Amino acid sequence: MPKGKQTIQRKYHLFDAQGKVLGRLATQSAAILMGKNKADFSPHIDAGDFVVIINSDKLSIPPRKLTGKIYHRFSGYPGGIKSINLKDQIKKDSRKVVAKAIYGMLPKNKLRQKMMNRVFIYQDDKYSQKIDITH
Repeated sequence: MPKGKQTIQRKYHLFDAQGKVLGRLATQSAAILMGKNKADFSPHIDAGDFVVIINSDKLSIPPRKLTGKIYHRFSGYPGGIKSINLKDQIKKDSRKVVAKAIYGMLPKNKLRQKMMNRVFIYQDDKYSQKIDITH
């Protein structure tokens, strides 16, 4: 029986990033977003759950990676490359670091943006009470 939009049961999963390693948190989140934790997983159907991540400022990152990992973006114009290291990006906005790590671990197809729309990242432990957390 093919799955329709009305038969997909989505749950909310809460992750506390305090003391967690960035890559492990991202892989766990990506697996839940894809729906790999469900018995009826199918790669072409977007049947994953919601992911809520709190305390993104308190990630555990090795000091060598803080200065060695560099994020680049390119405007498309000559000389339009901008770079920022992980330490400065965490000071600026740690939510982008977590989001970029999860984004890179999702499948590279049309479903990726739909999956990313189900990720909610908060810098501290205060999150919106409108989200029903049942984990």
